[in-house]
Amino acid sequence: MENIYFGIPVILICSIGYFISWRCFINKKTGLAIFLLIFCGLILRLYVGSDLFLHSWDERYHALVAKNLILHPFVPTLYENPLLPFNYQAWAGNHIWLHKQPLPLWVMALSLRIFGINEIALRIPSILLSTAGIFIIYEIARILYSIRVGYIAAFLFSIHGLIMELAGGRVPTDHYDVFFLFTISFAVFFSLKFAISKKVIFNVLAGISVGLAILTKWLPALIVLPIWLLFLLDYKNFIFKAIIQHAVLLILVIVMVCLPWQIYIHLKFPLEAAWEDSFNLKHITEVLEGNTGAFYYHFNLLRINYGELVYIPILWFCWKCMNSRRNFREYAILIWFIVPYLFFSIAKTKMQAYTLFAAPSIFIITALFCSYLSINLNRFRYKIVPVLLLIGLLGLPVRYSIERIKPFNKIEREPEWTKEIKKLKPLSSEVQGKLVIFNTLHPIETMFYLNCTAYNYLPDQKTTTEIERSGYKIIILPHPGENP
Repeated sequence: MENIYFGIPVILICSIGYFISWRCFINKKTGLAIFLLIFCGLILRLYVGSDLFLHSWDERYHALVAKNLILHPFVPTLYENPLLPFNYQAWAGNHIWLHKQPLPLWVMALSLRIFGINEIALRIPSILLSTAGIFIIYEIARILYSIRVGYIAAFLFSIHGLIMELAGGRVPTDHYDVFFLFTISFAVFFSLKFAISKKVIFNVLAGISVGLAILTKWLPALIVLPIWLLFLLDYKNFIFKAIIQHAVLLILVIVMVCLPWQIYIHLKFPLEAAWEDSFNLKHITEVLEGNTGAFYYHFNLLRINYGELVYIPILWFCWKCMNSRRNFREYAILIWFIVPYLFFSIAKTKMQAYTLFAAPSIFIITALFCSYLSINLNRFRYKIVPVLLLIGLLGLPVRYSIERIKPFNKIEREPEWTKEIKKLKPLSSEVQGKLVIFNTLHPIETMFYLNCTAYNYLPDQKTTTEIERSGYKIIILPHPGENP
């Protein structure tokens, strides 16, 4: 019941906040309206991110590697002190951990260093970045179209359930896709500012943002490059020679940000780096870890992640683009949406959050269509049609958001197994890292909460003897239901 008592006030406060925001927007108090969108979005993200345990996939692994990075920022490890043999190709149980690019891990490590080793500290960066994204998408949509489009797009971003689940670590790929969404959005924003102002600093910032996006989820970040070019063509502030020069600068900055890490890991950890390179390519050609789906997998998920009616504004926008000549800003938005969806539809390995970095384009397209409906309401023969469309386009995402964040469900915020692990903390501190725990159902979480090495199986007598001779204290946990 604790979750319900916590969830109901959160939903009530946010409902009132969103209503006041809408009233402020109607009364042209835009600044206050956007502030309330951001404030309510932050409350929802804090609510989702307040689970007092590490989620199974993939948060627990990111948490442990981030914790270990506090000690050595340039040596990412999962098992900090692997006492038993391991397979360097098994990312869920190896030593040097290069399964993901380092940026989110570095930021999470910094947060853990500042706020302590706990779940909330781990999620603070994702919570803040996904909240900041509300303002970024508002600015992009406002500059490209209008304040109305910006406000609707920001609202859809603010209440989006999948983004909140990822920021709270509840679903696979968690914080990585939040970071990727933010860095891509920032890169698009700076590209737009550069196209308008011609200030080189914005081009440099766009390059830095793309480089950071590569250090988050690798080469899909290059989606920004055609968007950058289309913005420059749309605003017509540059001659062809200048576009080439600035493109070279952009690419140089990107390379300067992301290449050093790639060189470093291939020199320092050649086996692990080569294996992870090959493993990343397999996502395109093979189904990995059972994450499969039909070609239309991601297009089918659109209705779940953005509401069943989202196909209408997308088809309307595609038709609009086909009938627009040299409307480069709309081509840019279309590319932001269609390229990720086609690419990850072709890839054999499929997970729902792989296309999340295209979400701002979907919010903008939906907002543009909603703005079109509201402005042209009187042109419809039956006004009930656009009214119902508006209700559906804005209401269905709200429904899915509530289903995802589960404010009215009876769920465990701190499971018993987490409490049992944390009870061993005094012992862990006492033996100063010389603790080994066997037969735990949660070895990764155990190593995050405690200063120890943990395994999920029973050792043989020879193994325990050798470990004890090395000066380690051993704890062998009982099976569930057995006495210690």
